[in-house]
Order: sequence, then structure tokens, then C-alpha cells
Amino acid sequence: MNDALKQYIDLYKSHREAIEAHAPAAMNALRAEALEVLEQGHLPRRGEENYEVSDIEEMYAPDYGVNINRVDLGADAAEAFRCDVPNMSTWMYFFFNDIFKASRKSPSLPADVVVEPFSEAAERHPEILNRYLGSVAPHSDVRVALNTLLGQEGLLVYVPENVVLERPIQLVNIMNAGGPIMAVRRVLVVIGANAKAQMLVCDHTQNAQNNFLVNQVVEIVAEANAHFDYYDIEESTEKTRRTTAHYVKQASGSNVLLNGITLTNGITRNDFVVSVDGEGAETHLYGMAIEGGTQQIDNYTHISHNVGHCKSNELFKYVLDEQSTGGFTGRILVAEGANKVEAYQSNRNVVATATAKIHTKPQLEIYCDDVKCSHGTAIGQLDQDAIFYMQARGITKEEARTMLMQAFMSDVIDSVRMESLKNRLQRLVEKRFCGQLHQCSDCSNSCREVVKGEK
Repeated sequence: MNDALKQYIDLYKSHREAIEAHAPAAMNALRAEALEVLEQGHLPRRGEENYEVSDIEEMYAPDYGVNINRVDLGADAAEAFRCDVPNMSTWMYFFFNDIFKASRKSPSLPADVVVEPFSEAAERHPEILNRYLGSVAPHSDVRVALNTLLGQEGLLVYVPENVVLERPIQLVNIMNAGGPIMAVRRVLVVIGANAKAQMLVCDHTQNAQNNFLVNQVVEIVAEANAHFDYYDIEESTEKTRRTTAHYVKQASGSNVLLNGITLTNGITRNDFVVSVDGEGAETHLYGMAIEGGTQQIDNYTHISHNVGHCKSNELFKYVLDEQSTGGFTGRILVAEGANKVEAYQSNRNVVATATAKIHTKPQLEIYCDDVKCSHGTAIGQLDQDAIFYMQARGITKEEARTMLMQAFMSDVIDSVRMESLKNRLQRLVEKRFCGQLHQCSDCSNSCREVVKGEK
């Protein structure tokens, strides 16, 4: 056990009664197993398997505050918040650090659809929470175990069978506090058989002067023939550290799209672990990151094809500028007897300066012969001939660089199956490459007004 992990274990043991008093029984029931795992484990260090870039021990080592007593900071951004995505009407919900709030402006949900914090779901829908919570994310992942040990609230999204949601569910995570703080968030999504839904998660950080740590665990269950899109957009600050573990379980005929988008951040580690357990299932996994300064992004993916006759397509793209660092580790597993699997993995990177670094490790692990699988990676610089060509036609060098980097990201943006979000992302990426994006402008302005009102 390392020192960073010990401080959180000691925190739990010292405040166990308070932590469990503010959490539903379904969460408390999992803590004993999580504690046992943590007492025998350690937080990964840089250089360990699958951690070529990220030092989780170092990320968790500072003394971050934990809101054990669930103090409400009083921000009512749920009412002031304005999403800068035109023509997109959503059911909107919020986490302020790790305290849940619903927007009273959101329209009513269809009958039998559940979007509730765990504290409410434990009273109204205990059968769903008890059945699915902890069923996908394993405690063998130390970060999951730590989330389980300290978590006090989460969000349940449940779409019953045969229900088609006509608008996306949007979750806005806002970090803001007067000092360093750690947010522990849990999201559980269950999409019933033949149901369809989309979810957009936006991470924002206010108060760029403070250090923040985010531990997020997302569990997704897609039942037979379910269709589900999950978009995760991070626009945080250089002093924000974030680890997010996505665990997905797919049944037969299900279609799941995951898209992780990092526009501004400090240090980010994302895990996407997918278990394909039914024939005819499809997994679409995309990601992109735009890094500059000393920013760091590390994505780990693991798609397990446990049965035959299923498909996956995976594409991650990075643009790394200045002294930034990127990491990609991807693994495709095809189990014994899983014939007729089609699985494709690709990682493409532009290293725009001599001081930026990328570590990439695509992997295939295949235990049968009748499959179509490929993996590949590419690392390159901007095409200097193309830049010269555009300069000769009156385009400045910086404009040319921006245009090439934008074009490089186009296929990841095109993978978005929400037209309004796709258009917005094109604008955000353009702003980011032009150095104009620190956060989503309309969102951050409304949030700043709320923060001012707290003082």
C-alpha cells in the first residue's frame, strides 16, 4: 500500500459513520469488499503495465479535502447555466463537485424513465439500484474500489425496454471550491431491451487557481437490442486531475457508442472497458484530445469479444503541442470460440513540436482463427509542404496549422450521432486550435455569475 492510498483508507476508517450515514444502503453494502481490495493493493505508478504515462499515485498524493458532511456550497448554477449547444434540448442534471442537483427548467421525463440520484433511487427504485450497482465495474480496479469506499452519491439513469428517448440526457459536472477538493462521482446507466437513449456528460472547472481531483466511475448496461450513445467532454483547468473509469456490458444485438473528448485539462486518465457478451452486438469507441502546455492525456481501452458474430470499431486521435504528453494503450480481446468477430483499432497522432511526446501501444489478443481484426498506430508531424502551399496562397502559417489540425480531427467529430452536438464540436475544436477556448464560453460565463453570487 502506498501513502496516497493509505490517507484515504484512514479517512474512511476515521469517518465511517458519517460517510455511510449520507449514503444509501446499496452503496454501503459494497464498502467492505472495496476496503479489503484497497488494503491489499496499491495505486499504479508510471511505468507499470498499461500506465506508460499516468502516475495515479502521484495524482492522488496531495491532501485534497473530501466533502464527507455533504455541505452544499450554495451555487444555483442549475438555474443560471446556459448550454452553448444550439438547437439541442436536453434533460439536464448537475453535480457540483459530487453533490447532485436537478434543473427545474428541464421538461418532465417520459413515464417509467428514471434519472435520479442514488439517494432517491434507493427509496423509489431499490430493485434497480441493488441489482445493477457494482455489477459491471470490478473492485479489482483500485480506483473503482476507492470510489466505492468514499462515494456518497451517484446518478441512476434507467430507460425501460422499448422506450425511445427523443432528446438526450445531459449531465453537467462542475468543480468549484475555495480550496483543494476531491469529488467522488458514480454514474449507473441501464438501457433496457430495444430501448434507445443518448447521454452527454460535460465536465467544467471553475476557480482555476485551486487544485481539484476527480474520481469518476461510470457503469453502463445495454440489454438486448438496446442503442446507447455516451459522449464525455472535458473542459477543465491545468490544475484539475481527473480519472474516469467507464465499464460497459453489452447484450446481444446492442449498439453502444462511446466518445471521449478532451479539449482543455490538466492531467486526465480515461479507461474504457467493454465486455461484449451477446452475438450481433456492436461497439463504437472514439476519442480525441487536443493538448498544449504541460497538459497530459492518457486513454486506456479494452474491448473483450466474449462471443462470436459481433463487431467493434475504435479510433483515437491526438494533437500534441508545446510540452504536452499523450498516452494510448488499446487492447482487443477475442475469446476462444468467438468466430466471425470483426474488430478494428486505430490510434493516430500529430506531434506538432519537438518537445511534445506520445506513447502508444495498440494490442490484439486473439484465440480463434475465423475473425477479421486489425490494429495500427501512426505518429507524424504537420505536413510542411501543405503549410507552404497554403502560405503561397495568402494563408498565414498559423492559420494553415490550425486548418490542418482541424481537418485531422474531422472523422472523430463525424462519428458523433447528435447533429447539434457535432456542429458545436466543430466550433469548439476551431476555437481550441486558435487559442480562444478555455471553457465553453456561454457555459462558463453563466457559471461565473453564479460563483460571484456566492460571495
